[in-house]
Amino acid sequence: MDARDTELKKELNVTLQARRELGEEYESALVDSFLEKVDQRIDGAVERRLRRQFAERQMVVARGSRSPKATDSWGERFGFGIVSLVLAIPLSAIGGALGHLPGLFAAWAGIVGVNAFQAVRTNPGLFGGLRRRSAEDGDWKD
Repeated sequence: MDARDTELKKELNVTLQARRELGEEYESALVDSFLEKVDQRIDGAVERRLRRQFAERQMVVARGSRSPKATDSWGERFGFGIVSLVLAIPLSAIGGALGHLPGLFAAWAGIVGVNAFQAVRTNPGLFGGLRRRSAEDGDWKD
């Protein structure tokens, strides 16, 4: 566990303690505040990853090579799935508490959408992978 994980865990503990002390009427504000911190953390991680990928592409262009291969490993996909499931718990609770059944459906629609996007990004043609036959040569084309 790195320092950022420890910091986020401390923030969660502080939020939970404040919830116990302040009561239910402040729950929404406390959850929003904590989620804002999580969102900032995710934004920072995405920004670092984008900077790294941009730098890698610049290196490839500078060397005159082709574009880099996809760097998604099994570990990255597995990690994305785990993070998605872990975040699904509070998102389901918040969606269900604030919006009841429609809120729960909206939360899960977002979760499924993000995972579908990630699946298509890492496996192009996953959902649109139907093959069609060329009229000229009779061969199957992707």
